[in-house]
Amino acid sequence: MNETFVMIHWEEGGKACSAKWHSENGIAPHKKVQIGDDTLTADIAYRLACEGTAILYQGDFQNARQLLQALIRRVDKPSKKSTRADRVAKEKTKSPLDAFNLHRLSQSQRARVLGMVLIPINADHSISLRRAPDVAQACLEAYGVQGEPYVISLRELLGVISAHEWRKKGVPVLARDDEEIRIHPHYGVFSPIRGEYIELVLKAPLPSALEQSSIAFDIGTGTGVLSVVLAMRNINKIVATDLDDRAITCAQDNIDRLHLNGQVAVCKTHLFPEGKAALIVCNPPWLPARPSSSLEHAVYDPDSQMIKGFLESLKDHLLPKGEGWLILSDLAEHLGLRTREELLSWIAAADLTVVTRLDTKPHHPKAFDKTDALHIARAKETTSLWRLASK
Repeated sequence: MNETFVMIHWEEGGKACSAKWHSENGIAPHKKVQIGDDTLTADIAYRLACEGTAILYQGDFQNARQLLQALIRRVDKPSKKSTRADRVAKEKTKSPLDAFNLHRLSQSQRARVLGMVLIPINADHSISLRRAPDVAQACLEAYGVQGEPYVISLRELLGVISAHEWRKKGVPVLARDDEEIRIHPHYGVFSPIRGEYIELVLKAPLPSALEQSSIAFDIGTGTGVLSVVLAMRNINKIVATDLDDRAITCAQDNIDRLHLNGQVAVCKTHLFPEGKAALIVCNPPWLPARPSSSLEHAVYDPDSQMIKGFLESLKDHLLPKGEGWLILSDLAEHLGLRTREELLSWIAAADLTVVTRLDTKPHHPKAFDKTDALHIARAKETTSLWRLASK
């Protein structure tokens, strides 16, 4: 069976050239591509990128990185026409929803410009440019085995390299018997760097139903971090589910690393596995908006589909006296994307009752960054664990 590749085309030395095109953001191959090297100035590169011309870099790799940094400075530089006071005043007059929409538009435009610097990669994931790092393992983890050379944006490649380092080092999430437990996120799987929701799952009182049947489900497991936390809380059997292949591989890897195969089974399925459990945990994407790439599916949930799906079927999968734990930030409410009344109406419509709600304030850097475009909403954010039961 022949696999059909999307190709990118350019002209080099008077000859027509092409290669396989790869973009995790789903960006189509650029129509206009120009060869660039170490003689290309940042100002010219910025003008080309803004005009929609991609630059296939053929010079020194470290110079390509410096060029990208120069583009970042130009993209992020405030307009000379507006003072800081003007910008602050404008921010205060915007509604939270307007601020969110403008922020996403700005981020999209920024990504478009910065994604115009392209790098050619060999079929074995090596890079032939001068002073290029060894990225073979990082690209193999992200893209798998490739049969031919391909082209990607330098910005995406740097993300792949960064993800590889996170995967090697891991993210500390809790301690057990003076041993630090780390989760190793894979490329394309949301990293558990926001520890406040992990703390909620660690501290919430377990439902009494676990005494008779020590079974839990972890819906949308991602890295498998909450399954690990539940295992540390001595639940005998945990079924972790996800639909994303990368998440399934990542969760299984973390379960294997921690030798928890006897407690945790990873299953590829939509939301719930077969059967019932005494505890069902779900940490869905928190913002009801459309993801602009495959990498954003852990953050954005169009029309709150996953939350609604979880709530609608939760009762059918709970054992008597069992509980469903919905872990959710109220950032969407402060941004005007969802109301508290809507969430409560979905809970009521699913014939569920709120046993109690455990709240905590986020302590990640963005919550305190006053220059962040969404700071007003982030400063009010609360992360909650909703303990739900059948009526």
